[in-house]
Amino acid sequence: MHFDLVDLRLMVRVAESNSLTRGAEASHMSLPAASTRIKNLEESIGAKLLYRTSQGVTLTPPGQAFVHHARQVLGQIEHLRGDMQEYARGIKGHLRVFANTTALGEFLPPVLRSYLRTHPDVNIDLRERLSHDIVRAVSEGQTDIGIVAGHVRTENLQTIPYRQDRLVLVVPTGHALAEAGGGVGFEQTLDLDHVGLHESSAIHAFLRQVCDGLHRSLRLRIQVGNFEAACRMIEAAVGVGILPESAARRHGQTMAIRIVPLTDDWAVRAMHVCVRHLEALPLFARDLVDLLVADAAQAAPWVQPAPPVRTGSAG
Repeated sequence: MHFDLVDLRLMVRVAESNSLTRGAEASHMSLPAASTRIKNLEESIGAKLLYRTSQGVTLTPPGQAFVHHARQVLGQIEHLRGDMQEYARGIKGHLRVFANTTALGEFLPPVLRSYLRTHPDVNIDLRERLSHDIVRAVSEGQTDIGIVAGHVRTENLQTIPYRQDRLVLVVPTGHALAEAGGGVGFEQTLDLDHVGLHESSAIHAFLRQVCDGLHRSLRLRIQVGNFEAACRMIEAAVGVGILPESAARRHGQTMAIRIVPLTDDWAVRAMHVCVRHLEALPLFARDLVDLLVADAAQAAPWVQPAPPVRTGSAG
């Protein structure tokens, strides 16, 4: 069974457009040539990849599996191409880091600023992901370093304690819940309008999972792109929001908002750095891990200056 990269790209483009014609155009080939390629591919595999109708095409179950793997293969090739181009330009290292919303927005900027100043020949690809997606990406070698939060299984990965991530309810000053000193449960807020981050954010996806577990939905009045915009909308009484405590306290110094603790167990989450094998990382990648450990030790006494690397579940 032989797979051609042209065929992989063609199938992905057909899937994205639900059209063989548009997929062929995006692949810069004629419709007959595209049809022949897919027919030959189906014969090679021994299964139909597309349902063909007068309205267009859709993927069969084998087609869905094919496109899923094709996207992964093409993504790895793009990583390979990018890495080789950077070496050709004289950049000696390319480091991939996946992190959850809080780590990316609150904790990593000063650490990465310090790192990049001392490593001018290293580039970083930083992406926001859900914790369980980060674990999978580290396990599969899609990223070098991951920062996860909460009770996420990390078997066969090495993990290092990092920081503590606490989610809180943020309300405008004068709100009925502003004086709830004992805190509130997340479910109590679901009858209120919420200010949320965009659907692409990891924190949005996490809260959606929590709502699914409660068989409830989040009443999103507005979605914004960052913590500052969320706090401004909350200050304007557009709705309430669930945000990291560090971000809420920082913006609360200049905005008329109040912080209310969440009583849910998941609101307080231990964060960990995770890697496949620390010793297998290049030296410039281990330098970043060392900076993260030092940053955590300075910020939180519960993190030891040089914690032992361990294998197990984070949280």
